[in-house]
Amino acid sequence: MIMDKVHEECGVFGIYSPEGNQVSHALYSGLMALQHRGQESAGIAVCDTAGPKGNITVKKGMGLVSEVFTSEDMTRLSGNIGVGHVRYSTTGGSTVENAQPIAMNYIKGSLALVHNGNLINADAMKEKQMHRGQAHYTTTDSEVLAYEIVSKRVRSKNIEEAVHKVAGVMKGGYACIVMSPRKMIAFRDPLGLKPLVFGEKDGNYIFASESAAILSVGGKLIRDVRPGEIITVTKDGVKSDESLCKKKMAHCVFEYIYFARNDSVIDGIYVYDARKKAGQALAKTDIPDADIVAGVPDSGLVAAQGYAEASGIPFSLLFHKNSYIGRSFIKPTDEERKNAVRMKLSVIKSVVEGKRIVLIDDSIVRGNTMRQIIAMLREAGAASVHVRISSPPFLYPCYYGTDVPSAGQLIASEHSTEDVRKSIGADSLKYLDISDFREMTGGLPLCKACFDHNYPIT
Repeated sequence: MIMDKVHEECGVFGIYSPEGNQVSHALYSGLMALQHRGQESAGIAVCDTAGPKGNITVKKGMGLVSEVFTSEDMTRLSGNIGVGHVRYSTTGGSTVENAQPIAMNYIKGSLALVHNGNLINADAMKEKQMHRGQAHYTTTDSEVLAYEIVSKRVRSKNIEEAVHKVAGVMKGGYACIVMSPRKMIAFRDPLGLKPLVFGEKDGNYIFASESAAILSVGGKLIRDVRPGEIITVTKDGVKSDESLCKKKMAHCVFEYIYFARNDSVIDGIYVYDARKKAGQALAKTDIPDADIVAGVPDSGLVAAQGYAEASGIPFSLLFHKNSYIGRSFIKPTDEERKNAVRMKLSVIKSVVEGKRIVLIDDSIVRGNTMRQIIAMLREAGAASVHVRISSPPFLYPCYYGTDVPSAGQLIASEHSTEDVRKSIGADSLKYLDISDFREMTGGLPLCKACFDHNYPIT
């Protein structure tokens, strides 16, 4: 993974087979399809609805999905209902203790929870828990949420009522799946900041952060979980509660810029099409004299194709990407991280030499990676490198579960476009205009706070 990128917090996946089919392998496959959303840890929790009530089996660990689970684990994780999670931490340290799912036993039973997002009122919720004498050493929003559901469940007629009570006071961006020994409940924040979709395969019900994960297990997408909706699945079928739904929505624009897979559909928008439209919008004005258009793998490739089509400049691949090296964010020194970029990407010299290049990427955060990539292109003989970014300049942090750092770490927050251009060594630099988001996502209501400081939740 290249260091100088914005990261999602995690991906969630859940499946329930009323017919009693084993779900562990589907959970594994679903998490593999969501691996891009988090590479620090992975976990699965399963239960057999026909077995002893409360018998939830959990396996989680640090690393990629393929590193955490063995074939023996898949056999041991026996059950027809389960949830899974891949994590990139934005709250709480990168430790196995903070890996999900979070499984808990309590006086009325047990549950397992997976959560994507950040709660901006997590500290207030924790303070109330402590005031009630339910003090816990919690380090993540997800743990606070799990304890809150358990607390409400003790005084509720069922788990659905407890989830409804908690969802009614949660503030932030979130997509959650809760598994009890007999039920699965999925719910999403009322603004729709975090994606959550609902699907089906051969009578099995599936929830996931992205439609691509449902398709990866041979399922079909039914629809998005509506912002604010709580969906409960039992052996008797599916029940929807829309009492917390609101008219105001603000879907995270970065799902369409970078986070989601190209083959996903989120809130009715095809991610591939959105990225291609962003590239086309970049080519509306001020097209430089250039011989080829290229994208930084993998996030800039689709936007580069759109730019090439709109500008008439041929699209070309400039880099070979090595997909088999370790994750560069865990390298202990800056020098090793820089070397990891060269290990991850190598320039195809025969394509680059003597060429005037338009280079497309989805964002510039700190500028370190783009600076190094441009240097590599110049070393390979590029005549010029014109950088085009398929998002506006990052100016403000995110509080809803996206790892946008503080403003002081965002190069565009403290420097003009010209200063950034000089810093990264480009011949020219242009960003997507924020007004182009409307065409890019078909007028979908968006959260753009990291670009315009208009936070939908305060």
